Amino acid sequence: MADAALVFRLVKGCGLFPEVRTLGVLLNGFVKIRQFDTVLCLYDEIVNAGIIPDVYINTAVIRSLCELKEFVRAKEMIQWMERERFEVGIVGYNMLIHGFCKSQRVWEAVEIKNSLTKKNLRADVVTYCTLVLGLCKVQAFDVGLMMINEMIDSGFVPSEASVSCLVEGLRKTGRIRDAYDLVNKVEEVGATPSLFVYNALINSFCKEGKFNEAEFLFEAMTRKGLCPNDVTYSILIDSYCRRGKLDSAIQSLNRMIEAGIKVTVYPYNSLINGHCKIGNLNAAWSFFDEMVNIGLVPTIVTYTSLISGLCNNADIHKALKLYDEMTGKGIAPNIYTFTNMMNEAICMFKDMVNWDVMPNEVTYNVLIEGHCKDGNTTEAFVLFDEMLNKGLVPDTFTYRPLIGGLCSTGRVSEAKEFIDSLHREHHKLNELCYSALLQGYCKEGRIIDALISAREMVDRGIDMDLVCYSVLVDGTMRKHDTKKLLGLLNDMRNQGLKPDNVMYTSMIDGHGKIGNLKEALGLWDIMINEGCIPSTITYTALINGLCKAGLMDKAMLLFKEMLAGSSLPNRVTYTCFLDHLARDGNMEEARELHNIMMKDFLANTVSCNILIRGLCRSGKMEEAMELIDGMTEAGIFPDCITYSTIIYEYCRRGKLKEALDLWGSMLSKGVKPDNLAYNFLIYGCCIVGEVGKALELQDDMMKKGMRLKLSTHSALNHANRHLKLTG
Repeated sequence: MADAALVFRLVKGCGLFPEVRTLGVLLNGFVKIRQFDTVLCLYDEIVNAGIIPDVYINTAVIRSLCELKEFVRAKEMIQWMERERFEVGIVGYNMLIHGFCKSQRVWEAVEIKNSLTKKNLRADVVTYCTLVLGLCKVQAFDVGLMMINEMIDSGFVPSEASVSCLVEGLRKTGRIRDAYDLVNKVEEVGATPSLFVYNALINSFCKEGKFNEAEFLFEAMTRKGLCPNDVTYSILIDSYCRRGKLDSAIQSLNRMIEAGIKVTVYPYNSLINGHCKIGNLNAAWSFFDEMVNIGLVPTIVTYTSLISGLCNNADIHKALKLYDEMTGKGIAPNIYTFTNMMNEAICMFKDMVNWDVMPNEVTYNVLIEGHCKDGNTTEAFVLFDEMLNKGLVPDTFTYRPLIGGLCSTGRVSEAKEFIDSLHREHHKLNELCYSALLQGYCKEGRIIDALISAREMVDRGIDMDLVCYSVLVDGTMRKHDTKKLLGLLNDMRNQGLKPDNVMYTSMIDGHGKIGNLKEALGLWDIMINEGCIPSTITYTALINGLCKAGLMDKAMLLFKEMLAGSSLPNRVTYTCFLDHLARDGNMEEARELHNIMMKDFLANTVSCNILIRGLCRSGKMEEAMELIDGMTEAGIFPDCITYSTIIYEYCRRGKLKEALDLWGSMLSKGVKPDNLAYNFLIYGCCIVGEVGKALELQDDMMKKGMRLKLSTHSALNHANRHLKLTG
């Protein structure tokens, strides 16, 4: 583009002038790459040369002024163009309206629209849609509805984006009926919201129990040629299952399969849970087998539903067997899993006592483990004492959960005392009991204590296994203690043990994170030579380290190797490359990569936050704000980090008004600010002397149990003293 501008100036210097159309292309080219100052300079040169600009040139100038937030100049430019009888047209005014809406000065945009008739101009579909989107940004949904109605009455069909934005805004503010009525109204004129909006609205109706409306919307989608996706069907199937209409749910699943839509784990989870609730475990197991056969991996929700069904059916033995299968696959139980099992176990235990059936060691072991996993070690030790008083003999299945329970609640020293007391009383322990203790020490960063306990373990005749070494290796990696790590690896080899995939991944990841790429690559080579196949997680760990070190060629080679092999890249792999590009300021490449992630449904809040951080650091605040809107439209929800990143940058640049506006937008969307967000904004207030607002925010955060950082506290005190001296 710079060369094109140079050519224009050279030919102008020779008294030659390109066609006006060519100049329009030139200026709009600079607009596309956001070089708005250059557009204004070139425009002055064009006019001074006596060339009469056309509507395309004028539009480029108006947009440039709006992008630079020079709205007074933009208005003056339009007035000057009109006086000089240059063509402005509705396109120029639309640009001005767009600029005001983008800056959330939507009421000024509405005034411009209302003044068009005096200029013998008529608002077009772009005018209306721009205003609707702008009104939604400031949550003026009632006016947005009025604007949509006026647009339809004027014979225009609203765009998908404007309808979707208004419907979603109404839905999020609890006005589901208004959103529903709007969908029906725009459907009559041929407008359709996006699939994401339909899905969200159907889900809201289902949650409110308005199933007829949800089903009507589903039918309306198909009538309009909008194909339901896996999310649509998952919402409906879950709704049918919760109401006990399992036949309808199964019909929906069959329709989904017949339509060629890829089935996910979610509808199967709903069907399994629905059948478990009515006691039809045979059907639940049938769906479980079906989902596994088509290659779907059961989740914690799947297992918890089945465990609950088995417990309700008093089949505690099968429930425990299924629990072991679940944990053996690395799926961590949640509170609902434990609650279902514990409730049934406690009821059965009481029944045993009432019927004078003597509980045995296995009974107590199950209850003790359940209480420990539930975080209730006090009740677990009560049962342990009761067990001893009844003359029952505890074993390692009793001790292991007690040791792990103490460690998980931050009582590692008590766990060590418990182990020592068991050893003194000559009770037999195993490597599982000690691995729980070692994990407790390493979690608290007490690696020396962990190594001492490991030596004691060996001295007491218990061999270290791969799990114990894995715990210690992970602990030493966290402490960046290379000497101790090498010692542990030598000990392992002396015992004939080799690191597995998990251990290699942990070591590669640890070295990569602290920049020891030589060691990480060395471990990778050893891993490959020993025939240990890297997983997607292993590849991603090394790629992450290489990206952080700027070794992009090596990272890309690994990435291509993944694509050629069986370990395909995942969301985290792509995010490693995105983070590097954003940190290096290569925002064009970062945006292209993120667009690919969006298309492949790999983008999430984390990836969007990385891109927003990069845009803010590059000073592209408008694009960062636009990305927040794009996130919501794609069904990705901004979090506190999203907002606080932009708020911080606004504060750093002294733009407190913009920061406060965004803060208000964040609160209105139900996103709760964290300690860092409060500190950013308070510091920003102090910089520009808004002490009153800073103190107001401080009071608010203190009520929520948060504290100021030392630097923010100092800034607030300084601003307060300055105010008193000057006031």
